[in-house]
Amino acid sequence: MATLRRLRQVPRHLLVCEKSNFGHDKSRHRHLVETHYHNYRVSFLIPECEILSKELKNLVMETGPYYFVKNLPLHELITHEFINTFVKKGSCYALSYNTNIDEDNTIALLPNGKLILSLDKDTYEETGLQGRPSHYSGRKIMKFIISIDLMDLSFNLDSKKYGRISWSFREKKPLKFDFLLAWHHPGVEESTMMSYFSNYGIQEHQPKVAVSTVADLQCPVLQPGEPRGRPEVACSAGELLDWLGAVFTNAELNNEPNNFISTYCCPQPSTVLAKAYLCTITGFILPEKICLLLEQLCRYFDEPKLAPWLTLSVQGFADSPVSWRENEHGFQKGGDHLYNFVIFNNQDYWLQMAVGANDDCPP
Repeated sequence: MATLRRLRQVPRHLLVCEKSNFGHDKSRHRHLVETHYHNYRVSFLIPECEILSKELKNLVMETGPYYFVKNLPLHELITHEFINTFVKKGSCYALSYNTNIDEDNTIALLPNGKLILSLDKDTYEETGLQGRPSHYSGRKIMKFIISIDLMDLSFNLDSKKYGRISWSFREKKPLKFDFLLAWHHPGVEESTMMSYFSNYGIQEHQPKVAVSTVADLQCPVLQPGEPRGRPEVACSAGELLDWLGAVFTNAELNNEPNNFISTYCCPQPSTVLAKAYLCTITGFILPEKICLLLEQLCRYFDEPKLAPWLTLSVQGFADSPVSWRENEHGFQKGGDHLYNFVIFNNQDYWLQMAVGANDDCPP
C-alpha cells in the first residue's frame, strides 16, 4: 500500500518567476538562455497574428543543423584534435542519445569545455576516475558524476591526469554512445563536423518545424505588473503556463461535461483571440539560436500590434545530466527543466523557470 501511495503522489515541481525589462542593464534574460545548454523543443505563440514576418520566418528555418553519430567512442571527445578543432573554436555541444538518466550512463559536453559523465556504480568504479556521488542517489549510492575540464586538459596533454583519462576511455573501460552533436562557430563551414566524424557514419539533421493558426482562442488576460495575478483583473504567470501547455497539446479549453479526456478550462478573466499563431521547433537546438529568436520576437512590437504580449517556451532534454550551467539534473517522475518568456509590448517580460524533483533550484 505504501508503494501504491507513492506512485499516486504528484511529483514535486519547482517554478520560479521573475519580472524585468529587456532594456534594463541588470536583466538576466540572455545569460539564462545561454546557460540552458541542451534544448529539445522551442515554441512560441503570437496572439492576433496569422503570418510571420520574413525575418522571423528565416530565423525559424535556420535553427539547425545538428548531427547524429552512432557508436562514437567516448575517447574521441578528449583527443587533442577534437579539442583544438571544436572545443577551443566556438561552442561545441554533445549529448548521449537514447540514454535514460535514471537507468543508464549518460554523457554531455558543455560549450565551456566541461565533459559531464553520469555513470552507474559499476561503470564508475571500472573507469578508475575520480568523481562524486549523485545528489539524487538516495541512501544507496548508485549513480556518480564525473566532470572533466577539456580546456584545462588541453594545456598539458602530456600530464599524468590526461594520460590516466585517455587510458581509462581507450583501454580500461572503453565506452561508446550514440551522440547528438552541434557546433556554433560563425564563419566556419558547417560541413567541418561532417568531415571530422565521417568514419563513424555521421548524419546531418535539421530541426522539425510545425506551425498552425488557431481561430477563436480563449486566452487569459495578463497585466505586465501583475505576475501573481489579481482577482477579476488579471491571471497569474502560473495560470498562463498551464494554459500554454493545454494550447500546445491541442487540449480542449471549455471543460464540457461530456469531455472525458480533459477537464481543463481557461483561467479567468479571459478574452477571445480572433486568431493566434503557434510554432514549434523540435530537435537539438542551440542557445545561440534561441537568443537570436528571442531578440527577433522582442522586435515584433517595434511597430504597433494588436497583440499585448507573446510567449517563447523552451524545453530541455529530459535525460540531460545538467539543466542550467552545470547543475545536476535528474528524472524521478518527470525530468522537466524548462523556461518560458512572456514578452509584453512595452518590453517588460516575465521569465518562468521550472524543474522537477531531482534538480537544484533554477538560477
